Amino acid sequence: MSSDSENEQIETTSDEPASKVTPPAKEIELPKFEKGIADKIVEKFGSKTKVAFVKPDRVRIDVGRDDIKEVAEFLRDVLNFDHAESVSGVDYPQDKEIEVVYHLGSYTDPSLSRQILVLTTRAQREENPIPGNDSTKLPSLREIFYSVEFHEREIFEMFGVYFQGHPDNRRLLLPEDWADLPPLRKDFAIKGR
Repeated sequence: MSSDSENEQIETTSDEPASKVTPPAKEIELPKFEKGIADKIVEKFGSKTKVAFVKPDRVRIDVGRDDIKEVAEFLRDVLNFDHAESVSGVDYPQDKEIEVVYHLGSYTDPSLSRQILVLTTRAQREENPIPGNDSTKLPSLREIFYSVEFHEREIFEMFGVYFQGHPDNRRLLLPEDWADLPPLRKDFAIKGR
């Protein structure tokens, strides 16, 4: 037994089959507070920065290696992001780049207590990194955010990115005589497996 609703045809105003009709896309409204943060950065730096995303409690800003220190100082001094909560590396062998990601927060500004500002930059990825090679260098943010001291050392030894201006660019976890590729690069092969 079939009901009348099963026999009804779906009517469309298009010449296309009903399965291809899609409702109009809803415009996504960005969180106002976070959009305000992103707008201030773009207003100050223009094309030197790229807003990668604006989400509730999160803003991501991509910056070139030559501008990272200037942007970081602005974030600290004007927008009150006073410390780096973490720093991580991401290996992109297909792009021949290594991305360094700083997660910034604020202890001193209550309006930023839930906010994480993600600040990223990239260095060229050398197949066989040699300490002191210019292309695998990035400016250190240690003088801006003291809390990056150990994080940048870890990125140095695990990804091969040398941080210019860091007061202590030496190994943190690996033996001083480590002679293999940095172990968190995607082309690092564990011996004997």
